[in-house]
Amino acid sequence: MEEVTPALVIEAYRHGLFPMAESRHARRLYWFDPEQRGIIPLDAFHVSRSLRRRVRAAPFAIRIDTAFAEVMRGCADPAAGRRETWINDQILDLYGRLHATGYAHSVECWEAEELVGGIYGVALGAAFFGESMFGRRRDASKIALVHLAARLRAGGFRLFDIQYVTDHLRRFGAIEIDRARYRRRLAEALAVPADFYRLPVGSSPATVLQSITQTS
Repeated sequence: MEEVTPALVIEAYRHGLFPMAESRHARRLYWFDPEQRGIIPLDAFHVSRSLRRRVRAAPFAIRIDTAFAEVMRGCADPAAGRRETWINDQILDLYGRLHATGYAHSVECWEAEELVGGIYGVALGAAFFGESMFGRRRDASKIALVHLAARLRAGGFRLFDIQYVTDHLRRFGAIEIDRARYRRRLAEALAVPADFYRLPVGSSPATVLQSITQTS
């Protein structure tokens, strides 16, 4: 089997594939290319009024790329309703190396000096591939997702890939598109640049919410 390297992971993303392990302690990775792909259209990202109030209240300090490995470990840990995850040691190593070379990013929720939630993923061109998120406080993962979406919109991203749609993500506007349509959108996004850091770190909740227009 070909060695899985960070370069191979990036090449796989460019062709619509992504790696996962069967469990936290599995030793082998598998490549996935779903017939139906989950995305969140950034021009239709949906935030409920109750979540808007939570974002405005700023219960957490939001940091970017300061604790990438810790975010990944938080996503890999068991949680309520989730005894196993697909993030094994090889995934932790590969994406840690992608972060070190500027491809992978984390959005983090902090309570004082404790990391209480976050989300991570990979940026290529104007495509962002969301990998996983976690929360140890109420709404922490949701608030991290809102801040990520605002950052992607501000930075000119055109594709927010979430791999698979869940009922939870449908509330934010997640939809499924077929493989052919996904690959067309992926090619268009890879052909143009985007800037993950265009939205200044420490932007106010009002600034974050200004780029997200849909309410319920």
